[in-house]
Amino acid sequence: MHVPDGFINAPVSAAAGVVAAGAVAVSLRGARRELDERTAPLAGLVAAFIFAVQMLNFPVAAGTSGHLLGGALAAILVGPFTGVLCVSVVLLMQGILFADGGLTALGVNITVMGVVTTVVGYAVFRGLVKVLPKKRRSATVSAFAAALLSVPAAAAAFTLVYAVGGTTDVPIGQVLTAMVGVHVLIGIGEATITALTVGAVIAVRPDLVYGARGLTAPLKLRVNGELVDAPAASASAQPVPVAALPHSRLRSSGG
Repeated sequence: MHVPDGFINAPVSAAAGVVAAGAVAVSLRGARRELDERTAPLAGLVAAFIFAVQMLNFPVAAGTSGHLLGGALAAILVGPFTGVLCVSVVLLMQGILFADGGLTALGVNITVMGVVTTVVGYAVFRGLVKVLPKKRRSATVSAFAAALLSVPAAAAAFTLVYAVGGTTDVPIGQVLTAMVGVHVLIGIGEATITALTVGAVIAVRPDLVYGARGLTAPLKLRVNGELVDAPAASASAQPVPVAALPHSRLRSSGG
């Protein structure tokens, strides 16, 4: 989906550049609320992972191939604002180092592949996890659906940009059919990778998944036959041995 130089005319490319710059500026401010000393390193890993996986193309149909876009994955793991920044950095590096997407079309690429996929993916994910049972499997299913829908949404957004500023003579109807049709198939691959990645992180460190915060059931302690809330952990507090609690057993209230 990387748009090359000259595929979109100069006025529309410039307008998309303004939109992309505004989105990045807003994301820089929003990322301050999303990142802390634990999640900041994860953002770097997410950007590196998206960069690496985007270099791997898988066959789709009729001689076409696709690759991970990564917006939904980044938004779910590190937050929508940080997700926009991660994908934007990846697209910038690809354009400079590998000429993958034109530099004059960088604004179009960031808007379509970074902003649209991130916003749509995160909105779908949060909408689903609010109505599904609060279980790890629900987060994985929601991640699959979020990534699946984010890819054709980006294809539709590109079609809209092309309709306004495309420089070729291909009819808009053909562009829409080809882009959305192919990217529905690409979305299946993206959804699979996203669901597996999010599921793996949640299984090990659910506290690091930004989109899944608040979904984990609170830890309970059984003391003298009654369930009570476990004390909140703090950075300065010393761990209390379970043996110090009379007749206590750890128990999770989640399913």
